[in-house]
Amino acid sequence: MSSINASFRTARAQPLAQELQAARNYTLALFDCFAAEGLDALARVPHIATINPPLWELGHTAWFAEWFILREARSTHPAAAQRHSLLTQGDDWFDSNLVPHRARWTLDLPSAGALKTYCHEVLDRTLDKLSREAGTDEALYPYRLALAHEDMHGEALLYTLQTLGIAAPAQLTHDQLVSSPASDISYPGGTIVLGGAQQGGFVFDNEKPPFQCYVAPFRIDAGLVTNAQYAEFVAGGGYEQAGFWSVAGRAWLMRQERSSPRYWQREGGQWRTVRFGRPSTLAPSEPVRHVCLFEAQAYCAWAGRRLPTEAEWECAAVSGQAGFRWGQLWEWTSSPFEPYPGFAADRYGEYSEPWFMTHQVLRGASFATPARCRSARYRNFYLPERDDMFAGFRTCAY
Repeated sequence: MSSINASFRTARAQPLAQELQAARNYTLALFDCFAAEGLDALARVPHIATINPPLWELGHTAWFAEWFILREARSTHPAAAQRHSLLTQGDDWFDSNLVPHRARWTLDLPSAGALKTYCHEVLDRTLDKLSREAGTDEALYPYRLALAHEDMHGEALLYTLQTLGIAAPAQLTHDQLVSSPASDISYPGGTIVLGGAQQGGFVFDNEKPPFQCYVAPFRIDAGLVTNAQYAEFVAGGGYEQAGFWSVAGRAWLMRQERSSPRYWQREGGQWRTVRFGRPSTLAPSEPVRHVCLFEAQAYCAWAGRRLPTEAEWECAAVSGQAGFRWGQLWEWTSSPFEPYPGFAADRYGEYSEPWFMTHQVLRGASFATPARCRSARYRNFYLPERDDMFAGFRTCAY
């Protein structure tokens, strides 16, 4: 998925060009997984709130790069672009601010072949323009933004493959997770600086400005809660005991009528699961995945523990202390997604601000996250009920 391991946040022009090419190749490879199932046409993709039609995703990722790089838009306002799109109706089709989610299934989009041509043309012009840039952080900002955006949509396309039960080539998933150590790590706490890098490079708007935050002493799991540990919660009637669930969690549970995590199936004396449409035996030592915030909270209540705050998680991740491992799955925290003090939206104005206080913060990364995008300071965020992502959790205590 990535030709280098350096962060996209500080990548200069030449490696940035390589990564943009790698990201586009990855997007096209994932799209071909849907096309192989005959699902590139909108009518063949079910309307599900957590996914987009793959054909729309394909065009949108290229359109986004065109908007900020080739058309030199300084914001997402419809009049912000300095030039017209290469597509006559590009803005009408692919501007996510103008096209509501449900409407994406009813668009009269170009064919897959035409959109692939558009993707190649946007990338060719992007790389040509990049080769002539001054190389300052300001000049490289739109390229880094477009790369991060395409990587996020690439990961979302993998979620969609999992949701629809479509096979993904093994080289695209890398989902063999390492067992987690069952031990606590103690941290003395103290005042830490939360927020993005302070020495140049790309920073997401929700990571700024950096600020000082006091963290009380705490203990946190070295690794994520495993399938075996979570199975004990299930076997102990965790889904039937209302006392372990928050009010919102109980309401979610009643709507779902669920007694185990998404994709878990009991066969005889063992648990089975489904990965990209393929049934397999659930590995006891792997981190549990596809659990929502409410399930993570309920497990913690059952175990007499709690979820870490995002400040505690970041403190542990950047401390350098041996034993704390992250990066296999996104991890739920107890922190609602809210702005840091002094927040101001960046050019991509809808990236963070519309989701404050309705979404929950996840930290870390998943096996589907390119190495270039992994950062201990990155704030991911999803609605509490989402369980389609590659997300798990670890527990914490004072």
